[in-house]
Amino acid sequence: MPFTYEYPRPAVTVDMAIFTLRGDDLAVLLIQRKGEPFKGQWALPGGFVEENEALERAAARELEEETGLSHAKFEQLGAFGEPGRDPRGHTVSVAFLSYVGAERAILRAGDDAAAAEWHSLASLALPGNIQKPRTARATATLKTSAQRGAKARAVAAEKLLPLAFDHAAIIDLARTRLQERLIDPGRRTPYQILPPRFTLAEMLHVYQAVLGRPMNRASFGRTLIARGVVEPVAAKATSRSSTRLYRFVTRR
Repeated sequence: MPFTYEYPRPAVTVDMAIFTLRGDDLAVLLIQRKGEPFKGQWALPGGFVEENEALERAAARELEEETGLSHAKFEQLGAFGEPGRDPRGHTVSVAFLSYVGAERAILRAGDDAAAAEWHSLASLALPGNIQKPRTARATATLKTSAQRGAKARAVAAEKLLPLAFDHAAIIDLARTRLQERLIDPGRRTPYQILPPRFTLAEMLHVYQAVLGRPMNRASFGRTLIARGVVEPVAAKATSRSSTRLYRFVTRR
């Protein structure tokens, strides 16, 4: 007879925070929920772990079933188990993180997903996108033009896309982890943010999107080369000229 505990057991789910670049923006893969809870709202792809199923296998299965995306390489981000995060009951979710290139960003909604789309992080109701309200004293000192700007930002905040469950917190942590990978790009990870060889212009494009801020184009490459973060490897020839290619210096 199998041994069983008398204690209640929380359900276990997986959620996947999958990023890519869409133009100049960092985007995350979301599905529109077909059923309750949060029917019609946007959420990370994921679902319940089946009995005797490995977490990574559950993540890959749910991702392919809901979005059509397959063969993504994950790293585990963390566990989220705050009571009340799921109205169906006590549920602990193990979240995974990955990044895919634009050429792999073709989606096909399925299973319990009504739609699957890439959404710019700037369009989502994430903690970093929602401004805290000003105090009465600070508001009183604003000039007319600044007041108009603050009002416009408040209106924009109302248009931010809300997310189901606690997925805003998961995406926020995943974005931070992705940014840490750029701060320490030589660290080995199961996914690649840039191809093995890239130009400094391509690297700058990715850094600005992931970090969410503009960078000094003139000093960007020189600084990373001087720090030993990247090294030249070859030149990419075109019909008129050649462009130097670089790679990350792998940290042992």
